[in-house]
Amino acid sequence: MSVTSVMSGDPTIGIHDLSFATTQYVLTHATLAAENGTDIAKYHAGIGQRSMSVPAADEDIVTMAAAAAAPVIARHGAERIRTVVFATETSVDQAKAAGIHVHSLLGLPSATRVVELKQACYGATAALQFAIGLVHRDRSQQVLVIASDVSKYELGNPGEATQGAAAVAMLVSADPALVRIEDPSGVFTADIMDFWRPNYRTTALVDGQESISAYLQAVEGTWKDYTEQGGRALTEFSAFCYHQPFTKMAYKAHRHLTQQGGHDTDQAEIARCVGPTTTYNMDVGNSYTASVYLALASLLDHADDLTDQAVGFLSYGSGSVAEFFAGTVVPGYRSHLRSAMHREAVARREDIDYAQYRVLHEQAFPVDGGDHPLPRETTGPYRLAGISGHKRIYEPR
Repeated sequence: MSVTSVMSGDPTIGIHDLSFATTQYVLTHATLAAENGTDIAKYHAGIGQRSMSVPAADEDIVTMAAAAAAPVIARHGAERIRTVVFATETSVDQAKAAGIHVHSLLGLPSATRVVELKQACYGATAALQFAIGLVHRDRSQQVLVIASDVSKYELGNPGEATQGAAAVAMLVSADPALVRIEDPSGVFTADIMDFWRPNYRTTALVDGQESISAYLQAVEGTWKDYTEQGGRALTEFSAFCYHQPFTKMAYKAHRHLTQQGGHDTDQAEIARCVGPTTTYNMDVGNSYTASVYLALASLLDHADDLTDQAVGFLSYGSGSVAEFFAGTVVPGYRSHLRSAMHREAVARREDIDYAQYRVLHEQAFPVDGGDHPLPRETTGPYRLAGISGHKRIYEPR
């Protein structure tokens, strides 16, 4: 099967707008290293992280999601949005979709379907592909895709240094202004317990070496399927957006991919293809479902002109499910970017010490169903006001 025959469908659906938000607070890895006695080089050079976003007491996946999506609605309106898909692995309720809270905060029309998707860090890519299918069925519709997560491990756990939090909102439509998403996709699934969080835990469990191995296995599997489906050659891509549990994992994954493709693993070339995608993740930390699309935001905001260039996407979710697909950057995309807003979202965070971080990390709601208001901390546009009768209460700040 030729590339032309596979890509002869409708290539004019994709990401029309993209916006991200993060938290009120930030803990630097210098502060973390000073507390736990780790050589800072292990964080800065070893895993490629400089700091991690930490939610305020009145912030969570809903407040970040609403903050990310609000600029999209302000720019485009909501008249054509009939579906909201919210991807997360840190859901606030076992039944109700977190997106319904966002729907309310943003005042979206009642004639809207809202659902939540879960499959570790892969969920947002499933949401994007579902959205493309809906727009293909009716090109007049737009779909709001939101990925929002808070990465959290036990204090002192090896994964603690990779924590983070962010939300990315994407408007999926026909004739997109940013990136056209192409067929085919390469997909891969394997039953692996490399990372998981049982319902009775608030922090994740991870086998670090198993997770890296599973990720690289997924790189092989998705690329094999992608090439068998007639996808692009490796040399056709100008950049690659990988899921980044820590930024050095993107470099490791791309080195593995180039080896699988039979190419030399030139360090300078790997840095050129991957480096611009790591700027935000390096400061925000692991944002789970949002990570690969935070990488896209970083690429579009920091790379040289990408007009008509192909970008590869490798979305990995532990457990495991992965997908490799391609997108082409649309002419004129730079006039639609939110680069200044994105940089401000990272720069505005308030630096906290380890003691304050520890208090926020260990915060938990009582489960008695009583009234438990939260202090006003966030300076973002939306906040979690508290919990009453087992119900979460959200409000504009």
